Amino acid sequence: MRDELTVARTLPADGYAGVLVGRAWLPAVAGPAVVALREDGVFDLSAEVAPTISELLELEDPAAVVRGARGARVGELAAMLANSDPAGRDASRPWLLAPCDLQPVKAAGVTFVRSMLERVIEEQCKGDPARAEAVRAQIGELIGGELRGLEPGSPAAERLKQLLVDRGAWSQYLEVGIGPDAEIFTKAAPLSAVGTGAEIGLHPRSTWNNPEPEVVLAVDSRGRIKGATLGNDVNLRDFEGRSALLLGKAKDNNGACAIGPALRLLDRTFDLDAIRAVEVQLEVIGTDGFRLAGRSSMAEISRDVTELVAHTIGPTHQYPDGVMLFCGTMFAPVEDRDTPGRGFTHKLGDIVRISADPLGALVNRVGYSDRIAPWTFGTTALMHNLAARGLLAA
Repeated sequence: MRDELTVARTLPADGYAGVLVGRAWLPAVAGPAVVALREDGVFDLSAEVAPTISELLELEDPAAVVRGARGARVGELAAMLANSDPAGRDASRPWLLAPCDLQPVKAAGVTFVRSMLERVIEEQCKGDPARAEAVRAQIGELIGGELRGLEPGSPAAERLKQLLVDRGAWSQYLEVGIGPDAEIFTKAAPLSAVGTGAEIGLHPRSTWNNPEPEVVLAVDSRGRIKGATLGNDVNLRDFEGRSALLLGKAKDNNGACAIGPALRLLDRTFDLDAIRAVEVQLEVIGTDGFRLAGRSSMAEISRDVTELVAHTIGPTHQYPDGVMLFCGTMFAPVEDRDTPGRGFTHKLGDIVRISADPLGALVNRVGYSDRIAPWTFGTTALMHNLAARGLLAA
């Protein structure tokens, strides 16, 4: 995996043109630091700007503040990337973490037609991948073409909903996909997401699962989008397919949320329209020689990013530390990996690379949630660490 964790393979296509911030583990202080990624190194902004990413994003113009700050140089990006792979990591040297901290990680589901149909298929299959091919053909023939270009919550969507009810084909996934209310769920707790280079986790009992490459929005406490990055909403199709009430077990496991490599703040080089135009690419490389590639365009999303944020944070639901919001994916791999008709599922050791020109690349290795490094550094540990470093103001 270290061949993937290079500066050239990690940075956005325009390099350091934008404002890139993140978090790094600094062994010298036994804790995390808010850092800026620059051409001349990685700089700790914790004392000069903000001790947490959450607080940084509350600034009116965080990009301008970061551009104007110097910070303390803590190393080279190349060295930190190489050390972000836990295999052979030197624990005495810094490495990168997920570029978020106190924000809960939320996710919007079924925001693309293709992934919406795959959720319906999972539901109809009851989590059995052997039935997926036949069900996919039936569902696609019945409703596939009618959903494209449909505005969720519109009169046309309501008419289609009634038609599908009459046909006995209505689904809870179609409800949130074309109905008035978006699906917004909690993906992961604050500080539990892993960063680039880390191992991602599958529940050891899962036999049908996949990566979900997505754009992740960084939103402040007032619902303002301040930046974006990439994420892997690791998904267990068998668990969720058996019952939607197993969504927590399907989505929230140790290492099942990866975010990174860095947060690109909104500025003159990267605005909301740039987010709306992002094309996310996925590559899975297996130790068995298997390779999978796919692409997901934000231009095909059914709800605008600002609408997704409005469904997440507002008068009925506040987040004083802001949120990180996964926008959903259109990518649902159906290519057979082993047995014909059973589609794709991960194998241990898979390397997953999620990339986009303006956001860089997030790279992780697949493991089991009960065998990879456990999550041990939570909010209490962070507060104690920041206090000991004199970074908490009264």
